[in-house]
Order: sequence, then structure tokens, then C-alpha cells
Amino acid sequence: MTRYLAALLALLSVVSLPVAHAATWTEGQHYFPITSTKRATSMPPGTVEVMEVFSYGCPACFQFVPIADKLKASLPANAKMVYLPAAFNPSEGWPMFQRAYFAAQALGIADKTHDPMFDAVWKPGGELAIMDASSRQLKRPLPTIEDAARWYNKRTGVAVDKFVSTAKSFAVDVKMKAADDLITAYQVDRTPTIIVNGKYRLHAESAGGFDQLIELVKYLVAKESAAK
Repeated sequence: MTRYLAALLALLSVVSLPVAHAATWTEGQHYFPITSTKRATSMPPGTVEVMEVFSYGCPACFQFVPIADKLKASLPANAKMVYLPAAFNPSEGWPMFQRAYFAAQALGIADKTHDPMFDAVWKPGGELAIMDASSRQLKRPLPTIEDAARWYNKRTGVAVDKFVSTAKSFAVDVKMKAADDLITAYQVDRTPTIIVNGKYRLHAESAGGFDQLIELVKYLVAKESAAK
């Protein structure tokens, strides 16, 4: 069992906790201030950014997909959900998935392929599975960017060679480096992690569960909206 599968089990253990303190949030316990001066957001004035740091290779992120979708749907009009792929677990192919996401983003197909990509990695028979279904061990070799390109081609029609050339472009290399730097600056040590407006870091464990996380994010969005 990888440490990320272990993290998934730990995450599941908090899902059923009661929503007893949804309106009582303590900084340093339920959410953490980001002290780095590198608080890069791409939002226009008046818009609050809600960022999920994730990886398609992360089983806890797969479990989190419906929660992320619910969170996105529950945000007020002045908040926007964005996604930042992490690469800090190369043994399970995370850098390739990070590269694939940024290529899909550059080609304008990231939004419609985001949730299906998790299925391709984690559902039985998925074309980009990183775990062998019979042995429950990591596949060797892991899926490549060419494998991902073929999957995106089937889903969207983008030519395989175009996807691969985009994925290996200097522009995507720059985005990957910037993502790694930002994740370090935000002190993200697990996925999924939520960052609110580049100022606050939280996750399901700190919030006390999935429902609590959604309420906490909305609280912090309101806090940022009031500040603006």
C-alpha cells in the first residue's frame, strides 16, 4: 500500500464526522494562513479564487471528485474554482499527469476532461490506470504522455501528435515549474488541498470532514469578499 492509499483511508475516516461546529472555525486548527509572499492568483479584482491542489494519480483526489464538484456548485458568484496539479510523487506518475493537465488546459479541453480523467486512472479497466487490478501493485511501466494523448484523442478528437507536442512544449515546462514553486510556497503537503485566495490552506482532515470543508471554504470566501 502506498502512502497515498494510506492517506485515502485516513481521509475516509473523517467523512462521517457530524457537522457540529460548521460555524466555528479556528485559524491554525481548521485552516492555516499562508505566510509566503508568493500568493499568485489569476483572478480579476473582486473575484475570490478557490484552488484545489490535486493529482490524477492521487486516490484521495479521485474520492474527492464529487465533493469538489459540489463545492464548485455551492460557491457564490464572485468566487471561482481552479485546479493546480501537483507532481511531488513521481514514483506514481504524478509529473506526467501534471504535464497532461497543463497540455489539456493549453488546448482548451481541460474542463470537459477533468472528471473523466480520474475515471481513466481509477475505475476498473481505465486506460490510464497506475495500479494493476489483480495484484494491486503499481504498474510498470506507468502510463506515458503518449498514452494520455491517445486517451485525450478519444475523448476530444485532439490529434495525438498535437497533444504530445503541446505537452512537451516550453510553455508547459514553465507552467509545471511555476506550479511546483507555488505548491512549495503554499506549504502543501498532501492532496487534495484547498487554497482560498492564496491566503488560506485547508483539507478535509483539518476541517473535520467533507461537508465541513465545503462550509469552511464558503466561510473563508465570505471573509475574503468582505475584506475586498
